[in-house]
Amino acid sequence: MERHVSSEAKRPRNPSANILPTEGYFLEIDGKIKTEHATSDAASKAGLELKKKYPSIQVNVYSAKDRTRTQIKLPD
Repeated sequence: MERHVSSEAKRPRNPSANILPTEGYFLEIDGKIKTEHATSDAASKAGLELKKKYPSIQVNVYSAKDRTRTQIKLPD
């Protein structure tokens, strides 16, 4: 049975590669902005889960409003 992808299916919003976002919180993986989150806590939680799975990657939470990055580290 064939299934066709609906044109109405929602995909995650990928930020433009050459423009920094101005609103929201984003996960920055190895220097590249990847996913958007509504709150800093949600972004931190998602970043920590990634860091647990892949400890060698560098994960930061980027605050677009403040233009700051917070590094996610594994607990000791």
